[in-house]
Amino acid sequence: MEHYAGLQFRAFEAADVALFTDIMKRAFDEDTRIHLGEERGGPPGYDNGDFLRQWALHSDSTAYAIFKDSVPLGVAIVWIGENHENFLGNIFIDPDFQNQGLGLLIWQFIEQKYPETRVWRTETAGFSKRNHNFYVNKCGFKIVKIDHPGDKYEESYIMEKGSSAKLTL
Repeated sequence: MEHYAGLQFRAFEAADVALFTDIMKRAFDEDTRIHLGEERGGPPGYDNGDFLRQWALHSDSTAYAIFKDSVPLGVAIVWIGENHENFLGNIFIDPDFQNQGLGLLIWQFIEQKYPETRVWRTETAGFSKRNHNFYVNKCGFKIVKIDHPGDKYEESYIMEKGSSAKLTL
């Protein structure tokens, strides 16, 4: 278990799927309610454990089960590239703990954990204005591309953080 700013981080395990699927479902459903006015929605498998089994337990990803005072808080999934060009696949937090600065603490933990990173990349739903605010205004990402602009369900924002001069193409 690693500690950072009052949070506890440990490697995500298969036994965590059920517990964190419930949290993931509530987090994504809350975002969908706020931004789309619909009761539920998220990426495929977000509500039955398939997403976490596929991505958090993937052999090439690094996933963290995150706790605050031993209470399950959320999950972060990252992909660390050999060339120090890394991808933030997912961060989600229990809606009961959102808007308290904990997402930023999670991101700061990830950044300090991988100091050699030249660029971070991530992608988020176009409708999720809270995510845009979080990634751009709190974490320092820049929007570099919008896929499927104007499509209520398919629009996605591609973001990067780091020096584009260092990127290998």
